[in-house]
Amino acid sequence: MIPDNLPHRIWQELARATQDRHHDWRTPVLATVGVDQCPNARTVVLRQARESVGELTFFTDGRSPKVAELQAQPQAMLVFWSARLRWQLRVSARFEVLTCGPEVDAAWARVGQSAAACDYLTAQPPGQPWAEGELGPTPAGTGAHHLAVVLARVQAMDWLALGLDGQHRRARIEGQAVTLLTP
Repeated sequence: MIPDNLPHRIWQELARATQDRHHDWRTPVLATVGVDQCPNARTVVLRQARESVGELTFFTDGRSPKVAELQAQPQAMLVFWSARLRWQLRVSARFEVLTCGPEVDAAWARVGQSAAACDYLTAQPPGQPWAEGELGPTPAGTGAHHLAVVLARVQAMDWLALGLDGQHRRARIEGQAVTLLTP
């Protein structure tokens, strides 16, 4: 049996994941096409889920490889798994990376006051080797941050529910349209 109003139920869980640090969907896997045309996948932290506009948000360092990948190929996928719900959700989306503007300023106003601020203040881009003798990343001298806001505009969702009785359910969701699929 498919839950009533499945799209809304999924968005409720996504919104919960932005507030509850222990929600399984807080840290989905982002799968992109690398600049070398090979697949890349990494975990990101879901920061916002807005059902009204069909948009998911996460933050990254604007110099990270995923930014170049999303700029070169903005079509990518997020994969969520919840052991509690026994749900897998694959989200196909078109991504946009914002490195300046009101959305970035608002995000920095929150992040800049947290322990995570240092992640966006380093002189070195992500993935660079530390200089000999360094114990960690060095802060940038200018105080400029490198926070980027990544918007994922959801195009379709593939929902799979694993039943304890072996009866699995699957559906494709585009907007509010739900198409039942074989598991």
